[in-house]
Amino acid sequence: MPAKQLDLPVIDQLAATPEILRNLMANVSDEDAVKRPDPARWSLAEVLEHLAHIEGNMFRVRLDAIVELDDPAVEPYDQDELAAAGTYSGRDPEESFAHFEEQREANIDFLTELAPTAADRVATHPIAGRFTLEEMLNYWVAHDLSHIRQIAELVRATTFLPAIGNLNKVL
Repeated sequence: MPAKQLDLPVIDQLAATPEILRNLMANVSDEDAVKRPDPARWSLAEVLEHLAHIEGNMFRVRLDAIVELDDPAVEPYDQDELAAAGTYSGRDPEESFAHFEEQREANIDFLTELAPTAADRVATHPIAGRFTLEEMLNYWVAHDLSHIRQIAELVRATTFLPAIGNLNKVL
């Protein structure tokens, strides 16, 4: 009989994110992908690079630590500091998205091979305190959903609203 594997609904949601994003971005031009709606907001390209960066440099790092160590201390991830340092800027959006997709696929494969008991493994964050792997997976989905919403708004603002003509009077 094969060993049981970690099977949580959040894993399916994590697996769905790349396709959701791909569908949202289907009509976005290269010009619109790098356009910031205003100086204080990220462009679509910057959001995609953030997703690629955090996938490997926070979520996977934490996942590995939780699985391999007993109650590891995890480091904070300061996206504002990274954005200010230019970490998310100047990247090709398609390359960023492809890198995100590759990492997400590898992470889903890794997660689905874990034993069900892995969900209860813990780590400690300096601000949030102790959390379980299952709680981190829910956080991961919440993070995805916030960026799905952000990308939907960027697509709306840069691609579709400029093309509605006089209908902007009734929107």
